[in-house]
Amino acid sequence: MDDLNLEYLTENWRRVLELTGDHLRLSVAAIALALVFAVPLGILAARFRILTTPILGLVGALYTVPSLAFLGLLVATPIGIGFDNALIVLTAYAQLFLVRNISAGLRGVDAATLEAARGIGMTPLQVFRQVRWPLALPLFVAGMRTALVSTISLATVAAFIGAGGLGRLIFDGLSLQRPNMILAGAIAIVLLAWTTDAVVRLAERLTAVARAERAIRQA
Repeated sequence: MDDLNLEYLTENWRRVLELTGDHLRLSVAAIALALVFAVPLGILAARFRILTTPILGLVGALYTVPSLAFLGLLVATPIGIGFDNALIVLTAYAQLFLVRNISAGLRGVDAATLEAARGIGMTPLQVFRQVRWPLALPLFVAGMRTALVSTISLATVAAFIGAGGLGRLIFDGLSLQRPNMILAGAIAIVLLAWTTDAVVRLAERLTAVARAERAIRQA
C-alpha cells in the first residue's frame, strides 16, 4: 500500500479535473431538474396552507431514504445504472431544501407590503413577479446553496452505480488499496463544495444588495 501523499493528485491532475467537470455537470443538472418540480411545489405550499404539511412531508420523506438504497431501487427498474439513475435520485434529494425555502420565502413576505402593491392597482401576477418573488429571493438562493452543496456531496456515492464523477477516485482507490487516489478524490470534492458554496454565498449577498437598492428606489 502506498504512503499517504499528494502524488496521485499532482501526477494525474488532468484526470481529476475531468472527473471534477463530470461531477459538477451531474450536480448542476440535478438542481436544474429539481427546480422544475420545486418551484411549483413551493408556490403551492405557500399559497395553500392545507398543502404545506403534505408537500413538505413528502419531500422530507424522500430525503430520509438512504442514498445507496435509493440508487439500488432504480437499478432494478428499466432505468438501470448510470447517469439517469443518479440524476433522478439527486433531483429527489434536492427537493427538501428547495421546496422548503421557496415556501418559507413566499410566506414570509410582509402582508402590508402585499396589500400596498394591490392598493396601487397591481394584478395578482404583477404582485407575485414584482413584489413577492423578489422579496423571497434571498431565502430561495440560500436554499439553492444548501441544495447544491448537498448534491455535490451525495453525487460522490453515485459513482457506485457508474454515474461518474469524483466518487470514482474514492471507490477505485478502495478497491485497488491506493490511499493516494482516495485522498485526491476527497480533496477535489471538498474544494468543489467549498468553491460552490463561496460562489452562491456571493450571489446571496448580491441579491440582498439588489433588494436593498430596490427598496431605496421605491421609498
